Amino acid sequence: MGEVKVIATPQSFPCARIEWALRIKGVEYEYLKEDLANKSPLLLQSNPAHKKVPVLLHHDNPIAESLVILEYIDETWKENPLLPLDPYERAQARFWAKFIDDKCVFGVWGATVAQGEEKEKAIDAALESLAFIEKEIEGKKYFGGEKIGYLDIVVGWMSHWLNVLEELGEIELLTAERFPSLHAWSHNFIQTPPIKDCIPPRETVVEYFSFGINYVRSLEASTKS
Repeated sequence: MGEVKVIATPQSFPCARIEWALRIKGVEYEYLKEDLANKSPLLLQSNPAHKKVPVLLHHDNPIAESLVILEYIDETWKENPLLPLDPYERAQARFWAKFIDDKCVFGVWGATVAQGEEKEKAIDAALESLAFIEKEIEGKKYFGGEKIGYLDIVVGWMSHWLNVLEELGEIELLTAERFPSLHAWSHNFIQTPPIKDCIPPRETVVEYFSFGINYVRSLEASTKS
């Protein structure tokens, strides 16, 4: 069992990505639950540059950053490939994965924490980013075709974590009216084994994000005072 270990925290969707990929591949792993308020020596040693989860340990060799880890998993265990075999399609999947993390994740987070006059601008920016992902999933069961692949795993946070952010930020983004294809995909994705087996309880995600939102807002308030 010690060959593959995952340093992670259950409430983090980048960490869920790694579990989803390993389970799809049928790879056994040991889960090392991390306390982000009291980071372990193993995490600090394994990811000294960023000091954050997830980290994959394979034969004690550390790999950090979820998108990098996903590609490593796909290249190391060939069964059930995640990335497309066609070079152009692989490049497109990588492009949209980076877009999702750079634009969609931060856009939704910005809309969640924003207040006052800035909130509407942040919501519009988030909706603009989500519209691109809607086009990518139109007419498809999964982003990769008929089975879950790399891009589905990257977008997977929208199936559970996004709804929590909407509630905490008092916003509506991923509605069936605005984004029918993406909305339908998210409900299908979260019900698919082994995805549904690695979904943290909603209340723990609420607590996880509430802390971050309150922290960001308190920082902004202190800079304005």
